[in-house]
Amino acid sequence: MLLSQFLDRTGTGVWGASSVLYFTFVVGLDAGRLGLMLGAAAVAGVVGSPLAGHLADRFAVRHLLIACHLLRLVALCAMLAVTRFDALLLIVALTHLGDRAAKTLEMLFATRVAGERRAIYQALFRSVANAGYAVGAGIAAVGLAVGTRTAYEVLILANAASFLAAAVLVWRTREPRGHGRLVAAAPTDADAAVDAPATTDGAKSPWRDRGYLRFVLLDVPMNLDDAILNVGLPLWLVHHTTAPHALVPAFLALNTVLVVVLQLTVSERVATPRQAAGAVAWYGVFMLGTCALMALAPAQGPWAASLVLLSAAALVTAAELVRSVSSWELAVSLAPPAAKASYLGVAGISPSVQKAVGPLLLTGAVMAAGPAGWLALGAGVTGLALVQRRAALSRLDRVLTRS
Repeated sequence: MLLSQFLDRTGTGVWGASSVLYFTFVVGLDAGRLGLMLGAAAVAGVVGSPLAGHLADRFAVRHLLIACHLLRLVALCAMLAVTRFDALLLIVALTHLGDRAAKTLEMLFATRVAGERRAIYQALFRSVANAGYAVGAGIAAVGLAVGTRTAYEVLILANAASFLAAAVLVWRTREPRGHGRLVAAAPTDADAAVDAPATTDGAKSPWRDRGYLRFVLLDVPMNLDDAILNVGLPLWLVHHTTAPHALVPAFLALNTVLVVVLQLTVSERVATPRQAAGAVAWYGVFMLGTCALMALAPAQGPWAASLVLLSAAALVTAAELVRSVSSWELAVSLAPPAAKASYLGVAGISPSVQKAVGPLLLTGAVMAAGPAGWLALGAGVTGLALVQRRAALSRLDRVLTRS
């Protein structure tokens, strides 16, 4: 499964680094149509996660994951034969739906296989995924340097081939018995006992569980590190600081190295639901530090601004490391065992919503307000992190009491 994910993310890295340029220079889309396409893709991504969770309560996760890989394979191959915008819109939406569904199913599989050691298993997943993204970006760089239509088409076929290889590897992977029930080892302490068989609100569906929906809603701003790394840092550097533009690739390079090296260590320190709830507060601290550095950067010279922004990239990566463990651990621990798949599918909405809303928040409000906007964002995320921590601990206590 780890090799399958590496190939999947390698192909995704190829496509992520080349897709916008492909649609612009090969297909000939203007900025308006490209924005509409990306918006439709974001909406499809939001739908993909709960749909995957709903189906995983009824079918084997392994079979669903194979279907997601094949869906993306067919969509990418069809893209090479299509030039009409409406058809491309549908194809890109299907690709993103399959992508988001596949990520949710991979985490469901990890939860099923690893049980209470799911945080460690997920850490390995993330380290492998980041390595795949880096390799994919490197492959894309070669194709982009060539810049011909054929080179772009080869990159698309490389992505499609990665999905075919991933599907074959998943097909060869064994899955524990049971479809919707996520198998986990028996808890060994009071912290792990939150996997007790009851919802806190007596809800049979995650959509009727107000406490869980509140957790999912608060988890959206707990994913803003992604938008800051990929949108906020580059745009802030270019438009508001004197740091050299050549520094932009260093942000992702630093992030990739730190995640690959440190993710497993962080996961070992956040091994129980209560530790995950405590880690949410640290997320707020790291984000506050990141935003403070962003506010400080415009007043610095080129070298000092570069150092400040690299420090911000390191801090936002620390926030990502903490969030990647705490968010999933709480999503699993706060869900009832009998409906974990559907609950985790709903929890997967948070990163999808953030990907759609986060960049707009940064460009339309935070950066427009200047340094004060960054300070306000940091304070807001920190406050919401404390609210999330308190709500999670309260729900964990209620589950323990009822169990």
